[in-house]
Amino acid sequence: MVQVLGGKTFAGRIFGVRIFDLVAILLGLPALAVDTSRLLAQEFRTPAVIVSRADWRAAMDQLRSELNTAPAVAADFSPFGRRHGLSSSDPRARPALLELNGATSPIFTGIGRSPVPVLLPFDTAGYLGARRSGLADGTSLTRYQADFRTDLFDAGPAGYDAVFSLPPDVGAGLPSRIFAKPVEVQITGSRLVYDISDPQGGKGEPVKALAQYPDLRRFIREGYVRYAFTRFGIAYVVSIQCLDSAPRPRRLACREAYPVAERFLKALRVVGGLPAPSRPDVAPLAITRPTNLSAEFTYRPPGDVLPPNGARGQSGRADRTVYSQIRFPLDAPAYVHSQSSGKGRSGDAADLRLGQFPWRDNFCEPRSFNVGQCASGSGHQGDDIRPGACPARREGADGCDPKRQRVLAVRDGTVIRTAKEQAATLQVNSGTEHVRFRYMHMNPAVMDADGLLNGRKLGEGEQIGVVSNYLDHPNGTSRHLHFDLQVFTRDGWIWVSPYVTLVSAYERLIGGRGREIGPQMALSPALTAAPLEPDQTAGVPSGRN
Repeated sequence: MVQVLGGKTFAGRIFGVRIFDLVAILLGLPALAVDTSRLLAQEFRTPAVIVSRADWRAAMDQLRSELNTAPAVAADFSPFGRRHGLSSSDPRARPALLELNGATSPIFTGIGRSPVPVLLPFDTAGYLGARRSGLADGTSLTRYQADFRTDLFDAGPAGYDAVFSLPPDVGAGLPSRIFAKPVEVQITGSRLVYDISDPQGGKGEPVKALAQYPDLRRFIREGYVRYAFTRFGIAYVVSIQCLDSAPRPRRLACREAYPVAERFLKALRVVGGLPAPSRPDVAPLAITRPTNLSAEFTYRPPGDVLPPNGARGQSGRADRTVYSQIRFPLDAPAYVHSQSSGKGRSGDAADLRLGQFPWRDNFCEPRSFNVGQCASGSGHQGDDIRPGACPARREGADGCDPKRQRVLAVRDGTVIRTAKEQAATLQVNSGTEHVRFRYMHMNPAVMDADGLLNGRKLGEGEQIGVVSNYLDHPNGTSRHLHFDLQVFTRDGWIWVSPYVTLVSAYERLIGGRGREIGPQMALSPALTAAPLEPDQTAGVPSGRN
């Protein structure tokens, strides 16, 4: 069973235009003083999200088959069928599943929060058999995990995410490789799948060695080799970051990643999870925008990258989707602008003076990264944000250090980051959204010292660092924050444009509606002073627990 949420524009509008304003345009009625910049700015929409319900009967059949390899272990479980007279969402309806969660939760904390069957490379029968015999103490779990080490497990109302790694000294059953560091493998199982416009989506090839997954597709996309499949009516994706080229000592080649991923997939077993309510709580929260017009905040349309910055001569991504209602990641004032721009590049003078409005989108600027949402197929994976000058000292305040301007958590979420990594990812897993936000250019050593590592919980608005200029080394780039956004699709985690999400967040931060500045728009004082009525959007996932 599936349900589709979101994908809607503002009520009372046709393609974002208020109906009475549209009539005025068609009839040429000057008395209504139509503000075209305001009309274009209304075209924000929310993402379409497909909600699937897991087939727990099939999951229990697989679990029974797996545990029957150790009859003594299987005998310790209650009957695997569903108890009659109880709702399918009542935990007591499947006591064997409760017993399984009780056995595995000390290893995978919170596993019962997942509303989808949790598949992990964990030999449940082998571990429980050894524990039954007093031989399993929890200190040598890799022997039950096909030699993989658990780096992160996080479950929530949308599903679960896990990160495992395979140490370089594991060679049994694997070909030799040049890459000499642990290989990190990610898996996500989610009942929420974002339905985005995706020309590259759905492609891939089958893998003969993994015939147990009939619909499995293997493909390389956005810097990862991915294995996507459906089991129990739920989308799962296993991925490994790799380089689609010859092997290198410091970068894993995708051809080296294939056997590691296949080892991981062959070891997957049902480890836990619990059915969601029959009618999942998908009541959306409206994306709110301020009523009053800001006197200062202006922004150019999404996808309007600074010429000639469009990757391979292409324009940016004209995506008007607010993917999540977030807290803006910096304090005001702040400016979204290209960090590739400089003297001699064409464009407006205001765009080249980076501490000014209007904002300008830089998603899909030229970069070597593969980004499926960009017209060229490659480009900048997110938007760069510069903090404004320190505000004037306020009475009782400590002032502002221009080299220590705050970077903040945009939502309540879980950190995904291993030590020494240059990026920190914040993941939101709720009943209505499954999204990731990535922060870059903070110093890795400082993030390590601050404990910004796998599994840390952050609250919305919590400081997680300061705006810096780290890129491979200190002073490797300009002082700014790179901020990007990923959503979970049937191809796994895909980068989408964060620009309109940032516009919406900044409006709430400053308490004023921004004005969209198009190429042919004149900013008439009579028009820009007009107040706007509040808008709310039906269908946006709230993500609030």
